[in-house]
Amino acid sequence: MTETTNDTVTDERADLLETLAKHRHFLRFTTRDLTDEQAAQRTTASELCLGGLIKHVASTERNWAEFILRGPSAMGDFSAMTEADFAKRADDFRLLPGETLAGVLAEYEEVARRTDELVAKLPDLGVSHPLPSAPWFEPGARWSARRALLHIIAETAQHAGHADILRESLDGAKSMG
Repeated sequence: MTETTNDTVTDERADLLETLAKHRHFLRFTTRDLTDEQAAQRTTASELCLGGLIKHVASTERNWAEFILRGPSAMGDFSAMTEADFAKRADDFRLLPGETLAGVLAEYEEVARRTDELVAKLPDLGVSHPLPSAPWFEPGARWSARRALLHIIAETAQHAGHADILRESLDGAKSMG
């Protein structure tokens, strides 16, 4: 069992937070020395850009942390989403006019701080909630706080790899190779 003592996290929580921190670092490092214009640029056949990818990861982490605290109501009803809702959700993957790389990185840093604090202070990583209704979730499935945190780690790692490809396509710089 994981214990916290004087705000020091040990055992499982420390391992989870260390792993998440490593993947967050790779994701953020991929954007080093970029202008806002470069961060907004599509560099592959995909719709992704580096600034939008940071926004998406921050939004995803925020939503799953809220799920840990409040359950499925924190994530909304995906089954009721319209085409317009999905189009608006696509804005998570773009750096929109008026947004800056520095701004999305600062927001991501704040989201990360809140998640780390939640993981350190949550009484039980085994607490679970039913998943919200969505075509991509198994009906009736439940996820524990631990499982949601593992999902945050997996999403962050996957998108850090995407970011590395986007950056290499932009100017040849590599983060992981």
